[in-house]
Amino acid sequence: MMGKLRWIALGYTVALLAAASLNYVPGLTDSQGRAFGIFALDIYDDLLHIASAAWAGIAGFLSKHAARNFLLYFGVLYLSDGLLGLLTGSGYLDLGILTYGIQDLPFSFKILANLPHIALGGFAVAYSFAFAHEAR
Repeated sequence: MMGKLRWIALGYTVALLAAASLNYVPGLTDSQGRAFGIFALDIYDDLLHIASAAWAGIAGFLSKHAARNFLLYFGVLYLSDGLLGLLTGSGYLDLGILTYGIQDLPFSFKILANLPHIALGGFAVAYSFAFAHEAR
């Protein structure tokens, strides 16, 4: 039986593949290559999203336990990346904190730019605990 954990992991597969496709959908990027005028995604970001989607998909197809582990570990990684981006303007998953360091950006921009990682990561961690009983 597919339980909620596995379905959620498969939902993350779709969401992460959608994130990887943002640069390739006409009309979603501005003249500077920023999706929605906010996210400057590059091939490294796309590969990170595709690898995360593959991880989610494989975990979702394997088992409830694998799906829970994906949600927990992915969630912690993405949530902490988003929180670091909120504080510093740079995350670590794309090595931005090493490349660009602390950036002086408007806080409202930091919120918009990091909200996807905070939301995806936060919900993943929450789901990993809310449905942990399924993985036992």
